[in-house]
Amino acid sequence: MTARNTRESNRSRWHFHPDVDSRMAPYYDWPPNLRATTKRLIRGWSVFDVRIYVLLLAIASWLVLGFPETETSEFSIGWITQIWMRWFITISLVAGGLHLYFYTFRNQGDIERYELKDLAHDSGKFHFRNQVWDNMFWVLTGTVGFLTFYEVIIIWAYANGVAPQISFSENPILFVALILITPGWTAFHFYWQHRAFHIPALYRLGHDWHHKNVTVGPWSGAAVHPVENLVWFSAVLILLIVPSHPIHALFLMHLQVITAITTHVGYDSLKLRKQHQFQLGDFFHQLHHRYYDCNYGTSSGPWDRWFGTYHDGTEEGNRRIQKHRERIRGKHQHSE
Repeated sequence: MTARNTRESNRSRWHFHPDVDSRMAPYYDWPPNLRATTKRLIRGWSVFDVRIYVLLLAIASWLVLGFPETETSEFSIGWITQIWMRWFITISLVAGGLHLYFYTFRNQGDIERYELKDLAHDSGKFHFRNQVWDNMFWVLTGTVGFLTFYEVIIIWAYANGVAPQISFSENPILFVALILITPGWTAFHFYWQHRAFHIPALYRLGHDWHHKNVTVGPWSGAAVHPVENLVWFSAVLILLIVPSHPIHALFLMHLQVITAITTHVGYDSLKLRKQHQFQLGDFFHQLHHRYYDCNYGTSSGPWDRWFGTYHDGTEEGNRRIQKHRERIRGKHQHSE
């Protein structure tokens, strides 16, 4: 089969198939490519990417809805409930708004939709026999609950001097640097906790809940088992030892959950006027939902390439993952 026929055969399996290789971060390329790295960094913080809006939301959440330390130094149902309500409303607006836009009102039709298969209805795999209802239930109960739990811990820790705290006025360089490296930390944490949940015993413990979503939608990204929520959002606990500010904690947590929602939207981007588009979906992770044992991390990390689990969406990618499966199977058989 020629290279062109291979690409066409592969694309026929998807409604929309972007070039995965072109979207992999060049941060770990050798020799280093400064131009590509700079371009990627600028694009990641542009107005056509989610990250800058997540940061603005985190800042607004603290400035408008934050609490004085005298109030949060002791656990109280009042301020804890307000945190829970903020997470409930934020996630409902983001995931619910994207679902309404793409799937209920069909405002973009099937333009840049990865696959045309509908989200599951009347399926025994899902609670309530409905994929969207199942996902909504676990997001608005478990995910919102654990986000509240971890924010309460870290805010209480700041108020009581358990977590070292800085301000922008005291140390502007460190303050900004922590914001810039937060996406790298969340990507690193996500890869290793996600890879761990693909160990068979841990997978059966809860990650299989998330993988019921072969075809994904906005509510699918944060719909995980409570045990996985406990590990996933633990990334914020690093701020118990790293000097930081509540804005850093809120940015980290918002980045985790909102990008999980947007990268599972099932569409590559939100089409804007003229040639502009707002990057949403992540075909790199879409491949993980279809093929299961590949692309455990994100396109900004090197780990899947380093450990032989990178799938670029091509026939060669299929063969590479098949060889990886055979190696794993052989190791299991040898150990037995």
